[in-house]
Amino acid sequence: MLRLGRREFDTHEPVIMAIVNRTPDSFYDQGATFRDEPALARVEQAVAEGAAIIDIGGVKAGPGEEVTAEEEARRTVGFVAEVRRRFPDVIISVDTWRHEVGEAVCEVGADLLNDAWGGVDPRLAEVAARYGVGLVCTHAGGAEPRTRPHRVAYDDVMADILRVTLGLAERAVELGVPRESVLIDPGHDFGKNTRHSLEATRRLGEMVSTGWPVLVSLSNKDFVGETLDKPVKERVVGTLATTAVSAWLGAQVYRVHEVAETRQVLDMVASIAGHRPPAVGRRGLA
Repeated sequence: MLRLGRREFDTHEPVIMAIVNRTPDSFYDQGATFRDEPALARVEQAVAEGAAIIDIGGVKAGPGEEVTAEEEARRTVGFVAEVRRRFPDVIISVDTWRHEVGEAVCEVGADLLNDAWGGVDPRLAEVAARYGVGLVCTHAGGAEPRTRPHRVAYDDVMADILRVTLGLAERAVELGVPRESVLIDPGHDFGKNTRHSLEATRRLGEMVSTGWPVLVSLSNKDFVGETLDKPVKERVVGTLATTAVSAWLGAQVYRVHEVAETRQVLDMVASIAGHRPPAVGRRGLA
């Protein structure tokens, strides 16, 4: 059972986490949701299309202008508070690696801290424990925040992913984070080249078999673009294909830009797997 905020999810229940970037330089939307009203409209649309989690980020993952903790908090804290007010039942996640920002957003109602940089600030897990919120434990290959991988190598990439994410997850529980609110993430593209991310996807079942709920952040990423030789705006089909494979292998939470399309993919895979009945069953019966 996965428990986040006011919600509980069964083992085979896929969960969509919609991305809302509070940044002026996002790789995907170039700041389309930097201002409050477009961002709130994005939240409303994502919830209507089936997102259970809204993931709010104040710093883009890639290199760029420096964003201090104070500026990151300015971009996210007030917005988290407003989303909490308008959408009391939605699960609010904040994508941050900094404990100062984690503390501030938990104060105003965040339910989950999405640590995409693999515990680079160990105090973030302490914040999650103190507030009783969830934590995403990600493999980033030891990379510093906002850096790109360069000639990174692993003897066995999945072995390293398991070593790091399971270690972070167990530490979080030891600190007091509720076990049912801890997720592990292979960290596609983070500290990895394209072949590493493809292998991580192919072997995702090894993460699922640990019993921890697995989150995947696949949406329009570079490994999809390089695999198909497609620019950012032409990676949706590749993303959805990777989503289907990940769902079949047992991942549970999907961090995405395209909510409605992802919902259809996850529902279809769940029905093929026998976890969800068809929405309509007239064929051959009427």
